[in-house]
Amino acid sequence: MNVGIVGGTGYGAIELMRFLTNHQAVEKMYLYSQSKQGTNISDVYPHLDTIIDVAMEELTVEHVARHVDVLFFATPPAVSHKWVPALLETEVKIIDLSGDFRLADPAVYEAWYNKTTASKAYLNQAVYGLADVYRDKIKDAQLIANPGCYPTATLLGLLPVIDQAFIDRNSIIVDGKTGVSGAGRSLSQGVHYAEMNENTRAYAVGSHKHTPEIERFLSEKTEKSIFINFTPHIVPMTRGILVTMYVNLTEAISEEAIRELYQSFYRDRAFVRVKPGHSLPETKQVYGSNYCDLHITVDERTQRLIIVSVIDNLVKGASGQAIQNMNLLYGLDETEGLNLSPLYP
Repeated sequence: MNVGIVGGTGYGAIELMRFLTNHQAVEKMYLYSQSKQGTNISDVYPHLDTIIDVAMEELTVEHVARHVDVLFFATPPAVSHKWVPALLETEVKIIDLSGDFRLADPAVYEAWYNKTTASKAYLNQAVYGLADVYRDKIKDAQLIANPGCYPTATLLGLLPVIDQAFIDRNSIIVDGKTGVSGAGRSLSQGVHYAEMNENTRAYAVGSHKHTPEIERFLSEKTEKSIFINFTPHIVPMTRGILVTMYVNLTEAISEEAIRELYQSFYRDRAFVRVKPGHSLPETKQVYGSNYCDLHITVDERTQRLIIVSVIDNLVKGASGQAIQNMNLLYGLDETEGLNLSPLYP
């Protein structure tokens, strides 16, 4: 197949290229960029010299329809929704890594993103691409809304238990830590070395745009309205996300029983690893990979379930999961192009 990538100079696009160059089903890549048309990708990212010899070009629906089988949007919010309606009239499959199609209500999107998005009719066509949970729906989709990084780590941690009777669904606290690559490649004071080095801070407290995405799919699973307290933090590392979730228990249940529930939920899921009790996950253990590592603790003293989830924000939280979704779309081995061990140390 031929693949296209829109937003060819961002971190998400570069990670797509890294995996797609080793994907057995990919014959050719097309790169689209509004700001770098005519520029070879190796001139922007010299580490790709002799690996990818592709010049970026202007995005048009006609070019995509003629040359591309599956198109990835690795763009900021409020870009993809301008192109998707016309692209849906072609046979191309679309995997959107931005947030434009993750929420079902345009008004909710506008309230959290402070931007407009597609009409509800197009939002309803999108299938949410949390590959390890919704893979049966993904297989028949034309438009996939690739999940956000924090929602991926959080939903994989909470979905196995959110509908269980022993969970107090009104008590959910989500504490997230992310590396600076989550802010993208654009320059800003907040990720300037002198500001970020030896520093950690909370941000978007009570207002992070991934909050309604998490709440939407927890609510769908339980068929009840779920609200969470979500506080993200930025830490001085390049990549990785660690999310710790706290949920009150309504009855006594053993840690072993809950761990078995998680193992059953993710049975035959190649990229979700439920860790044993003595092995707390670390971001370094998934660095550069498509894995999500989960750990379960029951604090009997406080009657609270504590879930730790780690992913690489640029891979499982973005490009790796997007390729996993592509594999599902085309009936390929789910691990094709992704079956690489994490980078360590």
